Amino acid sequence: MKYIKLITTLVLTLVVFYCLNTKLGSIPPIGKFLDPVSGVWQNDTNEVIDGNVTIKGLSAPVTIHYDEHLIPHVFAQNDADLYKAQGYITAKHRLWQMEFQTHAAAGRLSEIVGENAIDYDRRERRRGMAYGAEKALEKMKDDPEAIAFLEAYRDGVNAYIESLDTKSIPVEYKLLDYKPEPWTIKKTALLLMYMTKMLAGGDDDLEYTNILRKFGQERFDLLFPEFFDVNDPVIPKETDWSFIDTEKTKTPRSELPLDTIRETIEKPHPDNGSNNWAVSGAKSATGNPILANDPHLSLNIPSIWFVMQLSTPNHKTMGATLPGALGVISGFNEHIAWGETNATRDVLDWYKIEFKDETRTQYKHDKQWKNTSVRVESIKVRGAQTVIDSVIYTHHGPVTYDHNFKSDNERAGYAMKWVGHIGGNNQRPFLALNKAKNYDDYVDALKTYTAPAQNFVFASTEGDIALWIQGLFPNKWEGQGKFLMDGSNPDHDWQSFIPQAFNAHVKNPERGFVSSANQHPVDESYPFYVFNDGYETYRNRVINSFFSSKKQFSVDDFKALHNNNYNLKAAELLPHMYAHMEDSGLTPDEKKLLDQLKGWDFYNDIDKVGPSIWRAWWYALYPMIWDEFDSEDEALTSPFTYQAIYLLKNHPEDPFMDILDTPEKETANDLFLKSFKEAASYLTEWKAKHGDYNWGDFKGTYVGHLLQGLPAFSRFDLPIGGDANIVNATSKNHGPSWRMIVEMSSPPKALGIYPGGQSGNPGSTYYDNFIDDWAAGKYHELNFMQNDTATSDIISTQTLTPSTND
Repeated sequence: MKYIKLITTLVLTLVVFYCLNTKLGSIPPIGKFLDPVSGVWQNDTNEVIDGNVTIKGLSAPVTIHYDEHLIPHVFAQNDADLYKAQGYITAKHRLWQMEFQTHAAAGRLSEIVGENAIDYDRRERRRGMAYGAEKALEKMKDDPEAIAFLEAYRDGVNAYIESLDTKSIPVEYKLLDYKPEPWTIKKTALLLMYMTKMLAGGDDDLEYTNILRKFGQERFDLLFPEFFDVNDPVIPKETDWSFIDTEKTKTPRSELPLDTIRETIEKPHPDNGSNNWAVSGAKSATGNPILANDPHLSLNIPSIWFVMQLSTPNHKTMGATLPGALGVISGFNEHIAWGETNATRDVLDWYKIEFKDETRTQYKHDKQWKNTSVRVESIKVRGAQTVIDSVIYTHHGPVTYDHNFKSDNERAGYAMKWVGHIGGNNQRPFLALNKAKNYDDYVDALKTYTAPAQNFVFASTEGDIALWIQGLFPNKWEGQGKFLMDGSNPDHDWQSFIPQAFNAHVKNPERGFVSSANQHPVDESYPFYVFNDGYETYRNRVINSFFSSKKQFSVDDFKALHNNNYNLKAAELLPHMYAHMEDSGLTPDEKKLLDQLKGWDFYNDIDKVGPSIWRAWWYALYPMIWDEFDSEDEALTSPFTYQAIYLLKNHPEDPFMDILDTPEKETANDLFLKSFKEAASYLTEWKAKHGDYNWGDFKGTYVGHLLQGLPAFSRFDLPIGGDANIVNATSKNHGPSWRMIVEMSSPPKALGIYPGGQSGNPGSTYYDNFIDDWAAGKYHELNFMQNDTATSDIISTQTLTPSTND
């Protein structure tokens, strides 16, 4: 039973009688939790997936066929019923996840877990998450059809919630001792903000400002160049941009404020990204285009994705849905397939605000005092008093940092300008993609998509392949948004946006493939300013080299590329380290370790020790280079990994190579030796504690439960290779959250897998049943049903019927 470890831990650590009906901190009332009638035991079962269920508001019956993987194939007679059924079915399997993520986005976790979440909630409120969701809803209300579908989805979720009783609510509610609340369309907007933060909520403007002040412009440009010395961009270099007739914004003559900032808000995971690619029919072994996608996100369970087929008499769509939102996000229909990778564009900037006085009712802008507004944030705290936080807003956005939050200056603050606050109807593009039939439909679907910026790959049964880098992008002047800007200077405002038609894109390139892996979107010939935001430099080159290696590719080739473990970063640096490190002073054990590493073929496979030695060496070397950036007094960020390696190889005597705390003046060659010895010592200690350091054990990949990795509901020590910067980008708790391959036959044939299971119930057979196949690089065939007649892999059918009381 999957609850044994959890229950044993709880029972052994509680005073049994007192705790039967009392919640102590994060520990549930054990009497309620273990109640044989309504407690956790009732969740140790699979979901009911057959029979008839009456749903209020349906206009006609909806059939749901469940296949052997618990994937629901939904057949409705119209779109409104379809999305109502999607809401009901998604809530049935993922309700707690849906609600927990939207509570997190809204800064409402303190309501559930108490005082420990207050700082988190304040950050999310000051980030303007709910504000952005409200702005998005304003845009959505201009689209009555989308609102109607969102309301249908809402009603479907609530129909499921209303069907629950104490014994049937998901186990996490019992563990945390609270109950679900009604779903709203604002919760869907919050979920989309949650994704926007995850994929477009990063920046280093304030850290860069400190670095510029500390080291000067010349040194900054060396560490953070606009383009690396190698650039294999998303859009091929030979692209002709002469059709663009809008110019980049002219750079104003002005000074930037060089304040010292001590700390900044928590950033999204630095490895959030993805791979996608498509080959043309001419480059395909079958003559049909083939498309692949694998988004790289935190490896959580329940998974961020839920696979569904959504069908009406007018369209059939299948793929990965986002629990809480409409439609399929990464998937295919009868005519096209699509998928996304993060475009990693700089769409978040910071402005220094000068208030007129301590009341903060006015701020300086364009040589005048303008009025601020105040958003009062009431943070309810379980078991404690409500926390009130007043957040000042300017035309730039929320003043995230002020004397109430991470700043001591009562007359100044720092405001966030973020595309996430502008608002956009980001449900409409996916509703349109789900029904699209060709390239023109795909382009039309993307036109209104705002954030998070994504690289949308495309393939069709007509033979087209394409890739658009789509989002709402400010048309910036050279250098705008790199550093803290002057909030009083109107020249520092965002002046305009790049016209959507001029967003970088490519259709049917001569090379016969399109691809993206979070690398630089373009080369220097693109006429708009695109700031180098630490773009990926390794996965993309491996992928593009692969597709240039032969004339035709099969689905099996796509599988192999998804699971490719080649470590280009190590392959480019290690030979240089071997050649320039003085190894005569190594001990016999250290020499043996070095010889083991020299025998490595640069593949991060689970049974090899080379990747572990490389990892330990690199993790020791990198901070030695950048000890100048280790500061408790100011927020700093270390230079790009690629540029660090560039300096090691090309500027070995640069002053950054010197370790500040030693009397000697070290060079890169000295750092190689020092860091290797440190790595050898670490590996010796690791081996004494854990045994052999083969890569699978050393990396220790796990899929953790959303509730802070709750061990009893998580999976540990998964046998999977790869790492960050590798095409198989699986690190310790991050990596391919969904792998999809689609061949554009008629109808399309598709494969898919993700590290989790369709059910959000830890007691279900289907909670984590995909994980082992995912780790082994296997795929499941996706049964794209062409009608609602059950096929051999259908294990059960459920019917949603209209209520006679409507």
